[in-house]
Amino acid sequence: MPLEVGSIVEGKVTGITKFGAFVALPEGKSGLVHISEIANSFVNDVHEHVQMGQTVKVRVLSVSEEGKINLSIKRAQEQSPAPAQREGFHRSNPAPRPAQSPRPAAERTAADGPSSNVEFEDRLKKFMQESDSRIADNRIYADHRSRNRRR
Repeated sequence: MPLEVGSIVEGKVTGITKFGAFVALPEGKSGLVHISEIANSFVNDVHEHVQMGQTVKVRVLSVSEEGKINLSIKRAQEQSPAPAQREGFHRSNPAPRPAQSPRPAAERTAADGPSSNVEFEDRLKKFMQESDSRIADNRIYADHRSRNRRR
């Protein structure tokens, strides 16, 4: 049975590198699980998530003409949630959605911004003020140091 893109198969971890893990697949083939496809969270060290000889389920992402097989552990674990779970997620989600503009996108002005998100604008203003303040402080410090060198 040839490997098809999107299929989920079991394989055994045969090698671990700093950029991912090599997995032996059925029919004597092997593929690479890139470090970005190991877990849904940030992976600093591959050894923290997989060990040599471990059996893992992987999804086939692509098969190149040269025979290179790209695999994903995290996508093999993904399953679409049941409708009740999806509804519960939205109700328990504490982050409010940005308010939709009553006007269509074509009628919005540049002043409205892409989403008219006031919170974002406030955070951006605060960041710019802090940034300008730091730049001014750095200039004063640099001017002070350069005056001392001239003497």
